[in-house]
Amino acid sequence: MEEHDRELRVQGRRRFIATAAALGLGSLAGCTGDGGETETTTDSGSNEIVGQIGSGRSPFGDREITGGVSIADMPDLSGELTLYSGRGEALVGELISFFEEYYDDFTIRPRYNSAAELVNQIQTEGENSPADVFFSVNAGSLGALKDAGRTQDLSSEVLDLVRDEFHDPDGQWTGTSGRARTVPFNTEQFDDSDIPDDIMAFPETEAFRDNIGWAPTYSSFQAFITAMRVLEGEDATRQWLEGMQDLGVTEFRNEFLVSQAVADGEIGAGFANHYYIQRILGGRQNAPLKTAFTSGDAGSIFNVAGALVLDTTDDTDLANNFVRHLLSAEAQDYFARTTYEYPLVSGVDPIGALPSIEELSPPEGLDLTQLSDLEGTVELLREVGVL
Repeated sequence: MEEHDRELRVQGRRRFIATAAALGLGSLAGCTGDGGETETTTDSGSNEIVGQIGSGRSPFGDREITGGVSIADMPDLSGELTLYSGRGEALVGELISFFEEYYDDFTIRPRYNSAAELVNQIQTEGENSPADVFFSVNAGSLGALKDAGRTQDLSSEVLDLVRDEFHDPDGQWTGTSGRARTVPFNTEQFDDSDIPDDIMAFPETEAFRDNIGWAPTYSSFQAFITAMRVLEGEDATRQWLEGMQDLGVTEFRNEFLVSQAVADGEIGAGFANHYYIQRILGGRQNAPLKTAFTSGDAGSIFNVAGALVLDTTDDTDLANNFVRHLLSAEAQDYFARTTYEYPLVSGVDPIGALPSIEELSPPEGLDLTQLSDLEGTVELLREVGVL
């Protein structure tokens, strides 16, 4: 690519990123593709719409991207690539389209569905699958394809962009953005010191009686319970679930609604991924809502969305370079602005009043691919009457 053309594209890229952050991704109502996490728009109570899975509206202002590797410094993308995306079109479609527009000779053929459905489709298609890259909302689905022998090694240029704990130790998949489990709480009802830093202590905390919420049908909640099964064992997890029911926990359809109920004072606290709190604060900056974190347990897991190269690709270099683009500074900033997720590339900061990744305290020794056993979790939730 000529330098003049490259400069024009860089300018266009920065305009795109800024515009996407300012205007959002449009209406997300009725869209799915987040492994059971439905993407909808929700009235935040102000003049802005806060999307349940990222409307893209950021009230925190523009910012310079000072870290990471720019798209301009990555290999050009050329040819055709079939992308199976477990991340919804309403969420990542703008970014995917941008990559196509940035390169004259590059075409992406995306297929959107839930991550679980796409894993099943890839397995059914076998060696005849047209898929080159799988883009997942969670590490469990990535691990399922790795365990089935359907992946290829990612290049060191891809893996070196993120810390070791955010990619597969065998180099078969990499995280692209992250989400932390948190406890949203109402600041008119609780102080920081009132929220236990041990997730197992919640059923014994009387201040939460009939005053705490969860979303047990939500896949992120089920991944959290799966982590509890891995870390604490089946019996302790069963006791925790029964204890929360005895406490009078309120059920919600999803974790955005949990966080919204906390902000509205309907309940005092809940369980949710971190970005739901940030999205509500994005539209209601004075809402009495704050984020608490537990430490070193299932309540503090840090899960990732991520990508891998499939064994059926006809162009391994193109597939690797596409995954590399998902880790570009611009794409990482896009994820931060539109989903409020944690960027995984050093030097690109999250949006909002959040601790850095280094300040979080996830459980040690937990392999994120262990969160793939959702069937056992669903069975347990049914046994105790949660589902």
